[in-house]
Amino acid sequence: MLSKTPETMSIYLDNAATTFPKPESVYQAVMHAMREIGASPGRGGHRRSLEAGRIMFQAREAAAALFSVPDSSRVIFTHSATEALNMALRGTLVPGDHVITSSMEHNSLARPLHLLQHQGIRLTVVQAGPDGRIDPAEVVRALTPRTRMIAIGHVSNVSGTIQPISFISAIARDAGVLFLLDAAQSAGSVPIDVSALGIDLLAVPGHKGLYGPQGTGLLYAASHVALKPLLAGGTGSNSSSEDQPESLPDGFEAGTHNLPGIAGLKAGIEFVQEQGVEAIGAHERRLVSYAIELLRGVPGIKLHSPADPAVRGAVLSFTVAGIDSSALAYELDQRFDIAVRAGLHCAPRAHRTLGTFPDGTVRMSPGWFTTSEDIALFSDAVLACCTGHPAL
Repeated sequence: MLSKTPETMSIYLDNAATTFPKPESVYQAVMHAMREIGASPGRGGHRRSLEAGRIMFQAREAAAALFSVPDSSRVIFTHSATEALNMALRGTLVPGDHVITSSMEHNSLARPLHLLQHQGIRLTVVQAGPDGRIDPAEVVRALTPRTRMIAIGHVSNVSGTIQPISFISAIARDAGVLFLLDAAQSAGSVPIDVSALGIDLLAVPGHKGLYGPQGTGLLYAASHVALKPLLAGGTGSNSSSEDQPESLPDGFEAGTHNLPGIAGLKAGIEFVQEQGVEAIGAHERRLVSYAIELLRGVPGIKLHSPADPAVRGAVLSFTVAGIDSSALAYELDQRFDIAVRAGLHCAPRAHRTLGTFPDGTVRMSPGWFTTSEDIALFSDAVLACCTGHPAL
């Protein structure tokens, strides 16, 4: 039975989109950068600009430590994982190159690849299984002499499927091609060691599992990757040259940095390091397993998630027979103040793979601050919506 009223419930289960709430240290870091520093890093020799530069350097070092990056200058700050993915693709590929990706990708990877097809890039989309998992043997079969890159999302934002990236990265390494990993749903909750996993390019959002503010992200590029800048403009260095510098990170961070956001991202990364990536991931996956256990009692429900918890991340999608997913999500929001997401989740190919296109699913995604009580109340609310409103 529900133990809270709609006025007091307020449960946030949309952490796959943006984590909320943030740690208090993140809010404080953002405000400190805005109120106490104010200046831009690398844009002056006065103490405020130098202090801004120190925060930037410390944030870069924190990100490098989290992902076991040996040289923090290879960490490029971006405004999103989408920008990082575009930078990785456009910075390495040329017409005639062949790229292998999967049917489970988010539009932040799928759309740039689709656009690049019109510019001479060849693309093979490996079909995942009904649980969203890629068979590495299919990746091997997709290789050609012109293959330049394998670009894969680590964890599906629809089904929560964890891809076998150690096998896929080994395939890339053996074939001498680049391995680009989209860590939008894994960074901060699944351990990532770029050297041990053979990751050449890593795209990460700041506002999800790293608990930073929106408008932050990063791209890691290995030392052997010859990357071309995505943007040209002011860098605070090499100002006498009309050519855009190609040195990392300056040449790839043209324009004024989002210092308040990066300060908050630094605090978010430090929070993740304090709690431990494995502890955060275990907590979130345990809550997903608990939700699966409780939701099985909802009449007509279908869970779109791997049965094996070992390959399941902190995302769960479901549908209920005879009930529109968007209507169900709206009811949860309006009646119980429970935030979930419904629809295609910017991943139409993934929904085609799972058999949930075009209507999509309801997606719940817990975070570090989600409790078992939240999951129990959410499950009760789903049951109440589904049994009390057959005409939804």
